[in-house]
Amino acid sequence: MSSAAESRRIAHTDGDAILNALPNPVMLVAPDGKIVDANMAAESFFEISTQLLRRQSLTELVPFGSPLLALIDQVRASGSPVNEYKVDLGTPRNGGDRQVDLHVAPFAERPGHIVVMLQERTIADKMDRQLTHRSAARSVIALAAMLAHEIKNPLSGIRGAAQLLEQAASSEDRMLTRLICDEADRIVTLVDRMEVFGDERPVARGPVNIHSVLDHVKRLAQSGFARNIKFTSDYDPSLPPVLANQDQLIQVFLNLVKNAAEAVVDLGTDGEIQLTTAFRPGVRLSVPGKKSRVSLPLEFCVKDNGPGVPEDFLPNLFDPFVTTKPSGSGLGLALVAKIVGDHGGIIECESQPRKTTFRVLLPMYNTAKNYNQGLGDDAPASSRAAQDAR
Repeated sequence: MSSAAESRRIAHTDGDAILNALPNPVMLVAPDGKIVDANMAAESFFEISTQLLRRQSLTELVPFGSPLLALIDQVRASGSPVNEYKVDLGTPRNGGDRQVDLHVAPFAERPGHIVVMLQERTIADKMDRQLTHRSAARSVIALAAMLAHEIKNPLSGIRGAAQLLEQAASSEDRMLTRLICDEADRIVTLVDRMEVFGDERPVARGPVNIHSVLDHVKRLAQSGFARNIKFTSDYDPSLPPVLANQDQLIQVFLNLVKNAAEAVVDLGTDGEIQLTTAFRPGVRLSVPGKKSRVSLPLEFCVKDNGPGVPEDFLPNLFDPFVTTKPSGSGLGLALVAKIVGDHGGIIECESQPRKTTFRVLLPMYNTAKNYNQGLGDDAPASSRAAQDAR
């Protein structure tokens, strides 16, 4: 083989590797609409192997009359790239409601061929929304902390007065004084839960094996509230440790699993909860005040086959006091979102009937980097917390 041919072969191999390393789906579409090539991200998006994709026409993969088809015709006619935002490419095959940004451009090396790149909006939108609300949330948290402190003082007086009245009250009146005490205790419990949102102390973090956390949560659930529910798991055994506080991660996933169990309880033996872990390179978050972007490559999901979350609840699902349960307080998911946010991660929910997914994205533990910053395995929790707060 000549050196020139060898160079072309190496360049082609490197090109394929670079294309497959991209986190966004990329496809090359022929003039007749057939898919000539696609990267691994496209395989994941359409849930079809590259070999099968090459046998498909684009019209078979996207909704009927999709704007993507018109964009391709426009680019082919004009010879200029075009972008389109918030286009739904959801079909029953890929789960429905797949909002993407489209980037369509001509492929000069092959006349008539078009390169299509998709960028899913879900993660980006969740990141933007959480960062936008973070500063406003600080004001609400400060107000909640102040109210929590002020409410407890008069409540203790009310409860004390009710107990004094109970000593000289008739049996019927004792029912009323007991009701006063019980309701005062209930309010104190609610206030205590609200005070958690005002806790701005840095979180002591270190390397945590997420699979140990998930297995522990599963054992707790199966011995109690999820005793009759089927659990399945799909773990990536090569996953590196997550940079987190183990107790708080248990709290996060116990809340999510409990919600999933309550969602499938009416399905009886057909109810199922799935726990998955995966490595998703390419997800990076821009944090205000920091020049570098934070990488969130670790993905942990809690999935259930319940009826799903009503669509009008989804945008505000992680806000305090938002709940779909008649007797719920609406603080469980809000606390989950706070803990995940304190860890520098994000949480999102995708839901439709029989398929609801809560996805948590967190940073991984970098042994060399974290140890050099004083966050090594041997560093005390207080030292790690102080470093995290800087």
